[in-house]
Amino acid sequence: MSGWVTIAGLGPGDAELVTPQVTQAIAEATDVIGYIPYVNRIAPREGLSLHPTDNRVEIDRAEHALTLASEGKRALVVSSGDPGVFAMAAAVFEAMENRPDWQALDIRVLPGITAMLAAAASLGAPMGHDFCAINLSDNLKPWAVIEERLRLAARADFSMAFYNPRSKSRPHQFTRALEVLLEECGPKRLISFARAVSTPEEAIQTVELGEATPEMADMRTVVILGSSTTRRIGPWVYTPRRAE
Repeated sequence: MSGWVTIAGLGPGDAELVTPQVTQAIAEATDVIGYIPYVNRIAPREGLSLHPTDNRVEIDRAEHALTLASEGKRALVVSSGDPGVFAMAAAVFEAMENRPDWQALDIRVLPGITAMLAAAASLGAPMGHDFCAINLSDNLKPWAVIEERLRLAARADFSMAFYNPRSKSRPHQFTRALEVLLEECGPKRLISFARAVSTPEEAIQTVELGEATPEMADMRTVVILGSSTTRRIGPWVYTPRRAE
């Protein structure tokens, strides 16, 4: 049996948003490795071993998958959304970097629908022109770097999507992020909060930046800040394709 590692995105939550390519990889895998909530989305079956792990052990998780593949197993590493967007694809390549034997393995990355795009679709088209995505967690980078990127992106007039905006262990940071954005963009900029997108618990709200409060976001929320041209059209939010 020839081993492989496939890194797959399970999409934002709705099972119908898992791609057929990822569904096929799940059917072929002998082992599934990932963060507990994502592995829990995989149905048990005969011949499949599930390996759920806690958060913040991405490199251990990646090394486990690569070791299994080197033993001839078909290891599927699962992330939510897309595995290349603040998820496990980069961790697997980081683990491989100094291991030529692992670099020779059969490695595939299968795309998924990331929460930013699912949220944008529910809102309308807030990412219709140039945009960027920023992870507000400071687990892997200093808060000073995040704040500088917020300011520079605001000055460049991007629409922005924010991942991991506010956790129980760092609620103050999203407060500071809103302060920075208010300083740079003013109070009238549209900001949308999309929680649990594509699930039965989905909740979407759009307000002006001056009305936004930190409590509107948690770790299941993607926050989308519009550019200076972003506007409402009835219940929808969209950014025109032409810059003004």
